[in-house]
Amino acid sequence: MAAGRGTFLPSYLEGLRRNPNANCGQTAPARPLTFRKPGPGEGESGTGGNSQTDGKRKKNQPTAAPCSFSGNGLRLPSEILLKILSYLDASSLSCISHVSKTFHQLADDEFYMSDFGNTTWRPKPAAGDGALEVDSVSVECRLSGHWKKMYFRTATVQDVNKWRREMRDVCPITGLPWRTEWVLRNLNVSWELTVCCCTGLEITLEPSRVYFFESCAIVHFSGERFLKYLQITSIQLYGVRKETEKSPKARRPGWRSLILKLDLSAHNGWNFGNDNLIRLIHIQPGVTIGTWRSEDTIAFIMITLHFHKLVEKSLLGSPACPYSEPVALPRVDNSDPEFGLHGYSLHFVLHNTGTEIMSGNFRQLCCRKDQIQDGLVALRVINLNNLSRHRSLSGNITLPWKSETLEGSVENCCIMTLTLLDEFQKPFWCVSSSIFIVGTKWPLAVDYGGEHFLMHFYSPEGHVKMKLVWLEEQKQFFVVSLVVYVPVAKVNKRFSRAY
Repeated sequence: MAAGRGTFLPSYLEGLRRNPNANCGQTAPARPLTFRKPGPGEGESGTGGNSQTDGKRKKNQPTAAPCSFSGNGLRLPSEILLKILSYLDASSLSCISHVSKTFHQLADDEFYMSDFGNTTWRPKPAAGDGALEVDSVSVECRLSGHWKKMYFRTATVQDVNKWRREMRDVCPITGLPWRTEWVLRNLNVSWELTVCCCTGLEITLEPSRVYFFESCAIVHFSGERFLKYLQITSIQLYGVRKETEKSPKARRPGWRSLILKLDLSAHNGWNFGNDNLIRLIHIQPGVTIGTWRSEDTIAFIMITLHFHKLVEKSLLGSPACPYSEPVALPRVDNSDPEFGLHGYSLHFVLHNTGTEIMSGNFRQLCCRKDQIQDGLVALRVINLNNLSRHRSLSGNITLPWKSETLEGSVENCCIMTLTLLDEFQKPFWCVSSSIFIVGTKWPLAVDYGGEHFLMHFYSPEGHVKMKLVWLEEQKQFFVVSLVVYVPVAKVNKRFSRAY
């Protein structure tokens, strides 16, 4: 649309130069074109006149239409501008309304009301779609901007309902929509990372790689322009819906939905793994930064995104505020003395950027009231004394990495994706983050004689503790214990209890 304005105004000016007798569609004596700055009292539309000139004007002399040229640009009558704007769609009207106050006033409710009332454009609202209905209140009683807001709200509701219908079917194992990845790809959803440094410089990066798994996505950012790790003050992750290359809207900037805003000065990271080239730094659940060991410069940033509400987070937030998930609390069951402490299901996966190391689905997890300790509800997934539930890992625990020019792999590190469902099969705690193992000198299981390891994960939303044994003959790890801890305050808030 900007190209249209730039082409229209010079051509219009050139036409008037060639035919100076043309006076905006009205009959008037020929007047030479003048280029001047607007004088005192002249309005934005150029209708304000000079009092001395008006005093000398004869009464019977026809008046030219308010059309003039000045140093500030071309000024046209409102009638002509309205005619021009009538050919624009709603999106173009929204863009042009930010040019000036005049355009903001002209590109207002009239066109939106016309489009919104068009029966060919407006679909029939489906049951439960939440489409807005137009009541019988007169147009004159509406506040300014009402039809514009209603137009865009209705258009947004229609678009949201299209992909929400695709996500109604839920996987009984993970409790997540089946088609999350399909919807993200079909809507052409991507992510952008903004890195801010202490000098005020901001760098916006697009993903170099994206890996999709059953219940999470791994977004990898890398580039040669990265600064040193200590110079970075904050990072912001945005979801962006991009138009296809063939679409006429492809060059327009996409809507940015804030997903994550991380202040590095308030979140101290710690090293949890390294190889000969890279040192891995864990910032918070889902954020891993790789730095070159030789110069402490950032080589890549890897962010893991759990599928729970990922589409909503990537599309329905604003550039300044993340999407806020509505909380639907279950009905309180006062007949059950341990309501909220049983019936949990867990889908647990250990993987890296390329392969799946372990995957398991565990049901009927519970914790009695007398087992609550230190404000934590302990859900024992794999019991140390129950040999039948011990699990083997399908490969070594490694985390491959790639930069623009090099690649490698860090041992004893991987990614954990956890989905905990309550007894109503609704997501209760969902997290996807890097995790690492450490060795221990004390034997964890008397039935195994190999080396023993621990794997810990801590966050305000919950804890995970795993115990592993390395069997040298089989050349593989065995998980001999897995416990998920949930804060009792989280349980009380969810189920309206007071444990």
